[in-house]
Amino acid sequence: MLNKKNSKKIWTMLVWGIVTAMLLSGCGGSSQQPKMYKVGILSGLSAFSPAVDGFKSKMAELGYVEGKNISYDVQSTEVDFDAYKNITKKFVDDKVDMIFVFPTEASIEAKAATQGTNIPVVFALSFTDVKGVDLINSVREPGENITGVRFPSADMASKRLEILLQMAPNAKKIFVPYLKDYPNVPGQLDAIRPQAGSLGIELIEYAATSPQELKAELDSFVTTDGVGIDAILMIAEPLAITPPFYAELGKFAYEHKLPIGGALMTTAEGYDSIFGLLPDAKSVGEQAALLADKVFKGTVAGTIPVSTAENYFAINYKAAQAFGLTVPEGLLKQANEVIR
Repeated sequence: MLNKKNSKKIWTMLVWGIVTAMLLSGCGGSSQQPKMYKVGILSGLSAFSPAVDGFKSKMAELGYVEGKNISYDVQSTEVDFDAYKNITKKFVDDKVDMIFVFPTEASIEAKAATQGTNIPVVFALSFTDVKGVDLINSVREPGENITGVRFPSADMASKRLEILLQMAPNAKKIFVPYLKDYPNVPGQLDAIRPQAGSLGIELIEYAATSPQELKAELDSFVTTDGVGIDAILMIAEPLAITPPFYAELGKFAYEHKLPIGGALMTTAEGYDSIFGLLPDAKSVGEQAALLADKVFKGTVAGTIPVSTAENYFAINYKAAQAFGLTVPEGLLKQANEVIR
C-alpha cells in the first residue's frame, strides 16, 4: 500500500513527465520552418510600378514578412512583349508559388505561361472586357487559376473624351495616338467612335511603334494654314504614358497650344497634361494582395471574383490655364485632386 506522501510524489512525477513531453513536443513543432512562399512579380510598365510597393506593403500587413515567410523575384520591363514571355517562363521554370503581373499584355502572357501548371496568377491594371483581350471567363468566375484587379472598363476611354471636351469645348479634331497592336486598344476605340460621331467630333487615330514615328506623324499636321488638330486624347494604353513617347506629345502640344489630357503626365520641361483619369497603382497593388492572401489560404484563384479598380481623377489647373482653358466648376468638384 502506498502512503499519501509516496502517492503524491508519484503523481507529481507523472505530471512533470507529461508537461515535459508536451514542452518537448512543442519545441519540436516550433523548430519547423514556416512555409516560404515565392512570388514572381512582373512589372511590365514603369508608370504602374507603385503597384509593386502597394502589393508588398499590404502583404506584410497580412502577415507575409519578406525574408521570413515570403520572397519576391521582381522583374521589370517597359512594354516589351518578348521580355514578358521570357520573364513569365522563368517564373514557371523557377516553380514560383504565384505570379503577380501587370498590365494587360503581360497578364495575358502570364496566363499562357502557366497553362498546365498549378501556379496561380494575380493580375492588376488589366482590361478584361474589351475586344481582343481573353484573360478571364467572367468577373464573377474568372476561371482556371487566375484572378486579379481590372481596369474599370472600356468606358474609361469614353469618360476621358467627355472630360477633354468639357475642358476644351471648341475641339473638333482630336488626335488619338496609341501603341500599334496593343490588345486593349480596339475595344476602347469602339467605345469612343460613336460617342465622337454623335457630337460631330473627328477622331484622328494613329498607331505608332516608335517615338520617331509619332513625331513624324505630329509634324505632318503642321501646314501653312495652321495645325490640323485641335486637341490630343490619351486613351488607356502604354504609348501615352511611356516617357519617350509622351515627350513628343507634350512638346508638340505646348508648341501649338493643343490641350492634351487623359493621363496625368509631365516632363522636365514642364509639358503637363491637363487631366488624368486612371486608377491609383499603389492602391491597386493593395487590392491585389487581398486576393493573393485568399489564394495562399487555399482558395482556387479562378473561383475568386475579379476586383475592379477605382478611378482617380486629377485636374492640372495650372496646365489648363497655360492652354487658355476655363475649367467648369462642376468638373473641379468631381476631381479627387486639383493641382494649382
